[in-house]
Amino acid sequence: LIKENSRDTMTILVHSAGFITSVQDAGRFHYEKFGIPCTGPMDRFALYAANRLVGNDAGAAGLEFGVMGPVLVMGDDCVIAATGGGFTLLINRQPMPLWMSIRVRRGDTLSFSRTEPGNWGYLAISGGIDSPVLMGSHATYLKGKIGGYGGAALKNGVLLPLYVQPETAYLLAGRFIPPHIRPCYQSDPVIHVVPGPQEDRFTAAGLETFFSSPYRISPTSDRMGYRLEGPQVEHTRGADMLSDGMAFGSIQVPASGQPIVMMSEHPTTGGYTKIATVISADLPVLAQCIPGSDTIRFTAVTVEEAQQRYRSLMGNLERCLAVEAYLETDDLQ
Repeated sequence: LIKENSRDTMTILVHSAGFITSVQDAGRFHYEKFGIPCTGPMDRFALYAANRLVGNDAGAAGLEFGVMGPVLVMGDDCVIAATGGGFTLLINRQPMPLWMSIRVRRGDTLSFSRTEPGNWGYLAISGGIDSPVLMGSHATYLKGKIGGYGGAALKNGVLLPLYVQPETAYLLAGRFIPPHIRPCYQSDPVIHVVPGPQEDRFTAAGLETFFSSPYRISPTSDRMGYRLEGPQVEHTRGADMLSDGMAFGSIQVPASGQPIVMMSEHPTTGGYTKIATVISADLPVLAQCIPGSDTIRFTAVTVEEAQQRYRSLMGNLERCLAVEAYLETDDLQ
């Protein structure tokens, strides 16, 4: 397939699909009122950073994979960047760094070996993946079976077409995002949350339990929600309420008293009380926790602090990339 491929059509051969490898972009917005979630990547920062490293628009389509990474064969020369956590990038079986833009050549094989900490890996390719667009997005909604390629995880033998990369893409090879700029992935993080919106539906003891206890991420967790296992959170008058809107990071507490954090494929509405919402800056850290083993704790912050943390996370990334761009320009002069 690679040999027969035209030079005018850039492709990637999915030699081995790995596990739950899917096409994702920034998400499918403006359709929540129809019951269709935004979906998109579990770790939005990682895919955003990968796209920026290879010169793509922030919303370009790339690959997300969990548990076991894919084996890919490049159909043409291009620039790639792998980010996220839990994996090591191998090019022709040689370890290469994550969070760096790398030039690869036609026929090169990309694979990923498991490491820790982390659970989700991402791959961006200069130009982006040219998958079908549904409701303005390339994102795969696995639970709803729409988007991406047939609404499902990729299968062995699929040939992924790519948009033609800019001629200047090769100049981006070697850009790097150092560890202090990235989210701090770890196995037992403290996750910052904004309390509410139904904080009054929990007893003082229930709130104390939630903010002082460790919670293990259940092995039954998935892209829809991370189920937590730990001390029961006590309600004042039951867990049920009239359904209202939910966001990525909303924390529901059903009658069992065991919290559930809404993740990328969360439903658009829900009828259980919500005790808090994970701040945007900490969603990547939570997403990269491994179901069945990792443990988290919660601490409360204000809306203003949540906003400042997110501005700092994204601002540091943009400043880092701006410095890299300046150094590249200076090297060319």
